[in-house]
Amino acid sequence: MVYLENPLLKLYLNLIGWVALGFFLGRQLPRSYSTYLAKFLFFIGTPLSIVAFIRSANLSGPIWIAPLIAWAAILAGAGIAGILINFGVGEERFKTLNAIAQNSPQHTSAWSLPTQGSFLLATMVGNTGFLGIPVTLSLLGSEHFAWALFYDLLGTTMGINILGVAIASHCGKSVSPQSWLSPLRAIFQNPALWALGIGFVSRRLPLSPQIAQLLTTGAWIVITLALITIGMQLSKLNSLHNLKQVLASLAIKMLLVPLVIGTGLTFLGIAGAPRLVLVLQMAMPPAFGTTLLAEAFNLDRELAVTAIGIGCVSLLFTIPLWIRLFNF
Repeated sequence: MVYLENPLLKLYLNLIGWVALGFFLGRQLPRSYSTYLAKFLFFIGTPLSIVAFIRSANLSGPIWIAPLIAWAAILAGAGIAGILINFGVGEERFKTLNAIAQNSPQHTSAWSLPTQGSFLLATMVGNTGFLGIPVTLSLLGSEHFAWALFYDLLGTTMGINILGVAIASHCGKSVSPQSWLSPLRAIFQNPALWALGIGFVSRRLPLSPQIAQLLTTGAWIVITLALITIGMQLSKLNSLHNLKQVLASLAIKMLLVPLVIGTGLTFLGIAGAPRLVLVLQMAMPPAFGTTLLAEAFNLDRELAVTAIGIGCVSLLFTIPLWIRLFNF
C-alpha cells in the first residue's frame, strides 16, 4: 500500500483507489468473478490474514468487551429502528399520526413487513469485516486489531446469523425451508472463527523473519483484495429507492448509535485507540449480508441495496468526525 505520513490521507487513497478499481472491474467482468473472489477471501484469504495480524496484536486489556459493545450497538439500533417503524418516516408518519388522531383502535406501522425487515437489518449490522477491519488497520495498525476482530466475529457475525435471520424470517418469507440450527451452523462453520483460535495458538510458535514477513505481506494483500471486492459488489448496485427510510437507517447506524455508545465507553474506562476502534466498527455502513438476507427471505431488497451504496459513500465523511471526537 502507498506510504504516506498522514494515516487518514493514506486510508482515503487506498479506500477510494482500490474500491474504484474494483468498481471498474465489476462493470467489465461477469458477476461470477466477484463471487469467486469473495469466496476466496472467505475461505482462504481472510483466515490467513487473521492468523497473521492476531500474532502481532495487543491482547492486553479488556478486549472481551468488544463483542459486548457490538451487541449493545446492534440492540440499540434495532430498538431505535423499531420506534421509527412504529411511527413511520416521512409521509408514512403523517398517515400514522392521522390514524392516532382519529382514535383508531388498531394502530400499526404504515410500512410493509418486508420493508420493516430490511430497515431493521440496515440499522443493526455493519460491514465490520471487509471494510471495518481495513479501516482500523490503516488508521491504528495491527496492535489494536484484536478489538476490531472480536467486534466482527463475536458481535456482527453472530448478530446477523442469529438475530438477523430471526428478524428476516419474521418479516419475510424464505424461498427455502430454514432450520433453527442453520444460524448456529453458519457461525461454527465460519473459517474466520477457526482462524482466530489458530492465531491465538500460533502466537507461541516462533517463525523465521522471512516467513513472518511473507505472512504479513500476504495479509495486507488480502486487505487490498477485500477493498477491490467491495468495489466489485458496489458496481452491481443500481438502485436508489426508499431514500427517506434509507437516510433514517443510516442516521441511526452510522451517527446516533456510535455517538451515544462511544460517549458511554468513557464511563467504562475505555479511551484512546481501543475506543476509536469500537466507534469506527459501530459506524460502518450496513453489511452486504443484509442484501443476502433480503433476497433469501423476500424482504425489501431495494432498501437494503440503497442503504449499502449511500452508506459506503457517507463513510468518507463520517470517519474524520469520529477521529476528531474519540481519538484522545
